[in-house]
Amino acid sequence: MATIAATGVAIPRDRLRPVRIWLYGIALLVLLMVVLGGITRLTGSGLSITEWKPISGALPPLSLADWQAEFEAYKKIPQYSQVNAGMTLAEFQFIFWWEWAHRLLGRIIGVAFAVPFGVFLVQRRFSWSLAAPLAGLFVLGGLQGALGWWMVSSGLTELTSVSQYRLAAHLFAASILFIALVWVARRLEPAAPLTSRMATRWPIALLLLLVLLQIVAGAFVAGLDAGLSYNTWPLMGDTFVPTAIADLEPFWRNLFENVATVQFDHRMLGYAILLYAVLLLWTRRRNRFAGAEAWLPRLVFLIGLQVVLGIATLLAAVPIWLAVGHQALAFMLAGAITAYLADLTPRYADTAN
Repeated sequence: MATIAATGVAIPRDRLRPVRIWLYGIALLVLLMVVLGGITRLTGSGLSITEWKPISGALPPLSLADWQAEFEAYKKIPQYSQVNAGMTLAEFQFIFWWEWAHRLLGRIIGVAFAVPFGVFLVQRRFSWSLAAPLAGLFVLGGLQGALGWWMVSSGLTELTSVSQYRLAAHLFAASILFIALVWVARRLEPAAPLTSRMATRWPIALLLLLVLLQIVAGAFVAGLDAGLSYNTWPLMGDTFVPTAIADLEPFWRNLFENVATVQFDHRMLGYAILLYAVLLLWTRRRNRFAGAEAWLPRLVFLIGLQVVLGIATLLAAVPIWLAVGHQALAFMLAGAITAYLADLTPRYADTAN
């Protein structure tokens, strides 16, 4: 199909535009899921639902008896007896609703992906060669739900919160899903001029890897509540390098289980990412930031803003709104770098049948 421009020249119809809008919409929902997950964690709500019911769990308790049953199940886990003993039903309902909303949004994302996917496939808006990776994104989203329950289950028997290792795996999987959605959507844009794709891509890919590593490092900070310690900057207490940085044996445990080390590593990686981005800006200045290179100054601004937001979150002892903003901006930064990298990469060939 084609449309006729004002000049009378036939222009191929962009059949993939609805597909791109759909993928960007799903990516936005995943970002909202991350925000809601952050609120759930910061309010201590993540263990309030002690069973995984993918279908029936979509309905909240509908009667006082249902609420009492959920509350009694919660009372059997260590978080209640060791942290929230004496909690009222109303207080339990507050944390329950956050976790329920988080899980419900996951189900909504699944439906929002599956239904349009089927419609677009019937409409033949994309070929089977593109349908396969899109189906892979759907599977990745489903695995994210399973990872979420695997994370929650770590806090139901012995711990009073979820394992920081499983939290990191859950957040990393969410980040991969998010950037994959942005990557595919961006690659389906109409072809860009060749001059915008001539820059070397590996330095940008390295920047993306560093940001993903920082997201994982942030998950360990969150999982250990490391942001509630050393609420000073630029020093950590009275020193730049905390004295407790190597307290655990063997040493590798400090990287994942020592509050001081985990926060120190997160700080240092943030500085390294900022310096690396500024270096990229300097070395690519001859490109005059035209075409795809226009992303770079924007990325440097976002990274600088993220560093400032991280410092503010730390100094304020992790208020919810700052902490959630810090986490959301990390995902938006990863998405922007992904879009930059996609713009430096040749587009897919005509994927419509």
